[in-house]
Amino acid sequence: MPNSSKLILVTGATGYIASRLIPQLLNRGYQIRALARQPQRLKNKSWFSQVEVIQGDVMEPPTLTPAFEGVQIAYYLIHNMSSGRGYTERELEGARNFALVAEAAGVQHIIYLGGLADEEQHIAPHMRSRIETGATLRQGKVPVTEFRAGVVAGSGSISFEMIRFMTELFPIIPAPFWVKNKSQPISTQNVIDYLLAALDNHNGQGRVFEIGGPHVTTYQELMLSYARTRGLKRRFLLLPYVPVWFMAFGIGLTTPVPSPIAYALVGGLSSDSVVMHDDARKIYPEVDLIDFESATREALMRLHPHKIERIWDDRDGQNKILKHEGFYRPS
Repeated sequence: MPNSSKLILVTGATGYIASRLIPQLLNRGYQIRALARQPQRLKNKSWFSQVEVIQGDVMEPPTLTPAFEGVQIAYYLIHNMSSGRGYTERELEGARNFALVAEAAGVQHIIYLGGLADEEQHIAPHMRSRIETGATLRQGKVPVTEFRAGVVAGSGSISFEMIRFMTELFPIIPAPFWVKNKSQPISTQNVIDYLLAALDNHNGQGRVFEIGGPHVTTYQELMLSYARTRGLKRRFLLLPYVPVWFMAFGIGLTTPVPSPIAYALVGGLSSDSVVMHDDARKIYPEVDLIDFESATREALMRLHPHKIERIWDDRDGQNKILKHEGFYRPS
C-alpha cells in the first residue's frame, strides 16, 4: 500500500514529540490527521496547512469518533502531567477511552511512547503512570507497539531543557544525591526513528521496547557533558535531601518547565532509567543511534530563534523571549 493512501492519526499534536514527528511523516508521503484539545495552538506550525486538524479530547470519547474515521494507524503521544493532582487517574481513563474507540473504528495499529523505568522497582507516580498507560492501551484488541524512553535529548524536550537551563544558570549546581542515578539518554531524532520504523516493520506489533542511546551515564554526567559542549565550567553541591516540591518550585522559576510538570519529572529522576532488554536494536536495526554529545550539539544548533520549536510559548503575539546559548533574546 503506498504511503499516500495511509491516513495516520497523531494525538498530542501540540506536544514536543508530535511536533517533530509530523513533518517527517509528511516527508514520507503520509496523510496526517492531528488531534488536539486546542487546535488553535497549532496555527503557527509550518506544517499546519498540510494536515487535517481536528478538535478532540481523550477524556470525551464522543469527540474521538470523527477523529478515527478512515484511520489505519494512530500515535498515542498524550500525557496529563500539566493538569496537576489526579493526573495519573486521568491518564488511564484517557487511554482506556482511546483504545475502545480505536477498536470500534477498526484501527489496525497503535504506536505509543511511554517512559523508561524498571516497573519491578519502586518508581515515581509519573513513571508508573506511563507504564500503566501502555498496559491500558494493550487491553484493547488493537495491536500496540510501545516504546519506553528516558531523557530525550533535543531542543524543546522537557527533560533536556531542565538539564540545559540548570547548567546554564548555576556555576555551582545544587542537587540531591540521586543525580548519580543511571540514565540512558536518547536523541530526539532516534525517538522519531523508532516511531517511524514501527509503521512498516510489523515485527514489533504487540510488543514493548525499551529504547536508549549508545551509552549509560548519570544525570550528573549529563549536565557536565552539556557544560563541556558549551565550554562552561560547572561543579556540583550535592545535598543529602531536597524535597521534590522545592526542586519543582525552583525549576519552575528558572526554566521554561512549569512547576506541575517539573514535580512529576523530578520524582522520576529518583530512580535509574536504563535499557535492560535491548530487543529494539534487534527488531529495528535500521535505527542508527546518536550519542548524547552529538545530540546536544544538534540541539544547540536548533536554539536559534529561527529554528526553535515553539513548544513552551505558542500563544498569540509577535514578540517572544527565547533562551539562546545562555541569553534571553527578544524575537
